Amino acid sequence: MRNVLAIILGGGAGTRLYPLTKVRAKPAVSLAGKYRLIDIPVSNCINSDITKIYVLTQFNSASLNRHITRTYNFSGFTEGFVEVLAAQQTLENPNWFQGTADAVRQYLWLLESWEEIDEFVVLSGDQLYRMDYRLFVERHRATGADITLSVLPVDERQATSFGLMKIDETGRVLSFSEKPKGDALRDMQVDTQSLGLSAEEARHKPYIASMGIYVFRRAALIKLLKESAHRTDFGKEIIPDATDSYNVQAYLFNDYWEDIGTIEAFYNANLDLTRQPSPPFSFYDEKAPIYTRPRYLPPSKLLDCNITESIIGEGCILKKCRVKHSVLGIRTRVEAGCVIEDSLLMGSDYYTSLVERDGGLNDGKVALGIGHNTTIRRAIVDKDACIGRNVQIINKDHVEEADREEAGFYIRSGIVIVLKKAVIPDGTII
Repeated sequence: MRNVLAIILGGGAGTRLYPLTKVRAKPAVSLAGKYRLIDIPVSNCINSDITKIYVLTQFNSASLNRHITRTYNFSGFTEGFVEVLAAQQTLENPNWFQGTADAVRQYLWLLESWEEIDEFVVLSGDQLYRMDYRLFVERHRATGADITLSVLPVDERQATSFGLMKIDETGRVLSFSEKPKGDALRDMQVDTQSLGLSAEEARHKPYIASMGIYVFRRAALIKLLKESAHRTDFGKEIIPDATDSYNVQAYLFNDYWEDIGTIEAFYNANLDLTRQPSPPFSFYDEKAPIYTRPRYLPPSKLLDCNITESIIGEGCILKKCRVKHSVLGIRTRVEAGCVIEDSLLMGSDYYTSLVERDGGLNDGKVALGIGHNTTIRRAIVDKDACIGRNVQIINKDHVEEADREEAGFYIRSGIVIVLKKAVIPDGTII
């Protein structure tokens, strides 16, 4: 894969993941108590022998830049790199990124300088899946395609949420339809056996949906972006318009894939990792590991705790508490008498000493972590939050949506989200 370069799109403002994206880019959001979303596509690239990687960013990118710089340092004896390309204003173009295609177009001068590159792989920075891109690129080359799209087989219930496509018997894409309904939806049915599904699978999943993952032939990408300067998005404009003049192929990916674009999807994807006996996505594959920043934290310490169906990150300290169906991130501290259920705690970026904690508590301050006798259910607690003693974060009024930033929390889809560095006083009931 020496002649392949990857472009990871850092995403827009991440409004659907707000408030988790209030102070960070979407790909920098924590995952599974240890990783960041950006680690998924970067790790897939490295495991596929693609080591030339650009990450395009625009919104709240400081923590993402810091994570990439600290994590992905290739040996000086290789050509590999992971570099951030931030949105910038120039004399020729004073605008920020206007969409996925426009983001790549603004750095086209850099991509053109890679004369030895034959294909560009364009990836999203907010999806959870494991893919060998070598098979993706090999299919692209074997079909002589200008563009190859990675597609998922979906059923009728899922189909209305995706951009769908029709293909011929060779896998060539003939047309697109964005989130069709009714008769328009039925018109998009295809025989997915032509992509390798069994007859049984094809009957249950007669639609194919775009994953927003593409391989472009170098000349095709450059020509498309130069000829369509007014088109700003790959999935909605560039690729649908290219089906008439270019060889656009579909590549079937029939495995776990989750677009983590909303609070509910993010919450469910994290808690699904605790599922037994086998979660839908596993971080335990030694042949295709997911990489992240090495922190050299001590092992977690559990003192007389009851923990079931949960993931506990490194460097945690838990005392006489009960944790059920939850994910606890690095450096999480939970005091005695606490109950944590169906929740995601992102942990902390630092420790406080015992002297500092005791001194603060004596002065009436709320310590970092989860205080004594606190109950948390169906919640996301962002990093460095200070939750007091005898707090109940349980959404007692069953509210679906609420903006209470001044009180340190939001509610989205019935899930309470405690903000990063929020202070929730003793005795608070949410």
